[in-house]
Amino acid sequence: MVEFGLWQAALLTAVGIVAGFLNVLAGGGSLLTVPVLVFLGLPGPVANGTNRIAILAQNLSAITAFFRRGFSQFGLSLSLAACALPGALVGALLGTQLDGPWFNRILALVMIGVMLVMHFDKGSTERPVDYQPTQAQLVRGHLLMVAVGFWGGFIQIGVGFLIMPVLNRAMGLDLVRTNMHKVFIVAVYTVVALAVFASRVEILWVVGLALALGNAIGGYLGAHFSVSRGEKLIRLILNLVLIAFIIKLLFAA
Repeated sequence: MVEFGLWQAALLTAVGIVAGFLNVLAGGGSLLTVPVLVFLGLPGPVANGTNRIAILAQNLSAITAFFRRGFSQFGLSLSLAACALPGALVGALLGTQLDGPWFNRILALVMIGVMLVMHFDKGSTERPVDYQPTQAQLVRGHLLMVAVGFWGGFIQIGVGFLIMPVLNRAMGLDLVRTNMHKVFIVAVYTVVALAVFASRVEILWVVGLALALGNAIGGYLGAHFSVSRGEKLIRLILNLVLIAFIIKLLFAA
């Protein structure tokens, strides 16, 4: 990226608002932000790393919004995040060497799988908000977080489409609490991923902060929207976003 002026900052902030909102309610926001960063002239690994600044700001903002609305369970959030950290570390080390669009079709297949799980799994009935996971569900969810952390550290794009079935299906949490835990987990492993990227590739901090402003606003709005509008609307938005991104990844030039 040769120049970074007012219009670029405005563009990144606007895109960040949309991305942050989508990320908190469903996922896929980085499918907007990373291509914009590349469009502005950043190489793939630099865009991948710089995007983490916005991801961190977005999720810290969302954690605050959920907490203010009375949604927090930091003990469980922290234990799940701790399981995601080893995977995130390995994934970020590999992600610093990633370049090119080869991962798009693999990501689309993952998203198709998520849609099938979210729609046709026998556990698709809504859970009560006070539902407590069984011991087996807790163990399963913590083990799967290692894989979630790896993908998040590696590319981040689409991690919401992986983490939501783990929390919602494998652990039986309702979608509002799923999003509550999701933003905490992503915030924790993003600190590690950002540190790895900063040590290995150039991070454009000013660019990242402009994007982070938008992501933080979108994340805060998304968290409030998640609590106030509830499970059914989250599910609708999740599936609309999945369909749109699958079509883009599979058929866009």
